[in-house]
Amino acid sequence: MNVRHFVCNPFGENTYLAFDETREAVVIDPGFYDEREFLVFKSFLERERLSLKKVLNTHLHLDHCIGNGFVKREWNLDACAHEADLFLLQNAGSQARMFGLEISEELPTSICPLQEGEALKVGNMDFEVLEVPGHSAGGLAFYEKEAGAIFAGDVLFRGSYGRYDLPGGDFTALKHSIVEKLFKLPENTVVFSGHGLSTTIGNEKIGNDILGF
Repeated sequence: MNVRHFVCNPFGENTYLAFDETREAVVIDPGFYDEREFLVFKSFLERERLSLKKVLNTHLHLDHCIGNGFVKREWNLDACAHEADLFLLQNAGSQARMFGLEISEELPTSICPLQEGEALKVGNMDFEVLEVPGHSAGGLAFYEKEAGAIFAGDVLFRGSYGRYDLPGGDFTALKHSIVEKLFKLPENTVVFSGHGLSTTIGNEKIGNDILGF
């Protein structure tokens, strides 16, 4: 599995593109704020002759789904996410106003719902869906066992963890998601976070601040 990331929008969100030798690809958390950011992504797909097959959202805070409209317009793909976060997507306009932002491409307000344990196949990649609430009510992570990688959204960061003071957030649920779900994965699993640098499960089991609570 190959992973390319694109840093998007004023929040420095990581949009990930995963693809393999079949040239099939999945985008995780499209955060394109404007046409310029989207065209960087689209041009990469065209240069690499990739076929985009799925759109996955770890959660539906605006910085992680503001690019869903561009993807829907270009490839007619609906995003997959957890239904517990749907209210965030339906209130995207108020999220944008809260931060003084504009939504330049209309966001679809429907999703393909995902739940714990579902398997998603793209090319030869197999993603297992994990429910990891706490940063948001419907937080998801996508684990590709063979590649030894997990896309964790804003649940787990290098040396830190996600906020829990936003609508749907809950610290107890967040800690459970990290300790009882993510930390049960092999220690060499690479964690692709929603912001900042990647890390590994082993590194976070040693040095993550959440273990101090």
